[in-house]
Amino acid sequence: MVKDYRRRFWICLVITIPILLLSPMIQQVLGLGERLRFAGHLYLLFGLSSVVFFYGGYPFLKGFASETRKRHPGMMTLISVAITTAYGYSSAVVFGLSGKIFFWELVTLVDIMLIGHWLEMKSLMGASRALEELARLMPSDAHKVMEDGSLR
Repeated sequence: MVKDYRRRFWICLVITIPILLLSPMIQQVLGLGERLRFAGHLYLLFGLSSVVFFYGGYPFLKGFASETRKRHPGMMTLISVAITTAYGYSSAVVFGLSGKIFFWELVTLVDIMLIGHWLEMKSLMGASRALEELARLMPSDAHKVMEDGSLR
């Protein structure tokens, strides 16, 4: 599981770089103007963001489905609602709806959530191993010292 989150994070991070460079707001912040815009750049942005949404967002969407079945919403529900809303609305804008796209927000949120879950799982695995090691150090027998100094 730790390896899966790590792999998903690194793949999505690599895909995030061109998404950021193609995003109009990031281009404006970096002072690039329209240098990186070309015919069909929004479709490329949509395609790259789709990969991050479906591949990187899969663990969260799967967790959302599980939480929904159990009728116990949690963090996966929150993340899934956020990324699905950003993806759905931005996709609609690419295909004709009037508005702004939020693909860079979507992919950075997925990246942050992936690295957060990766680090959390890694630390939990380390803590679990440490507890197992402590349990191995415990003696199999325990003795109680009585008031008279005898052992029981």
